[in-house]
Amino acid sequence: MKVSRVPVFFILALIFSGLARADSDEVIRSRIKRQPVVSTNVASVGYSRQLHALEIEFVRGAVYRYLNVQPRLYRRLLAADSKGRFIAENLRGKYRFIRVRPRSDAARGTEQLASRER
Repeated sequence: MKVSRVPVFFILALIFSGLARADSDEVIRSRIKRQPVVSTNVASVGYSRQLHALEIEFVRGAVYRYLNVQPRLYRRLLAADSKGRFIAENLRGKYRFIRVRPRSDAARGTEQLASRER
């Protein structure tokens, strides 16, 4: 009985397509501190130098963490007149991302209370 061999590149393509999909399906908890921004589309942004990750919370509640982002891009986002346009032109489709589980309202309230007490 002759066994047909599947080309190696086909197997690798299947493996890597599954890995790429895992990033967008995975939901993680946020530990990156975000600051509010003035925008009609973006509620807050934060950056982790340790992780090289940029986290963006949109006004509708969705939170995304963009991976392998340099600090310079974060500073440019903060300085941009239009945060939404900057994200569309400089992040979407150019950086891998992970969906982040939004913080609960109770957790947000606790953070806000703690920051007021300082």
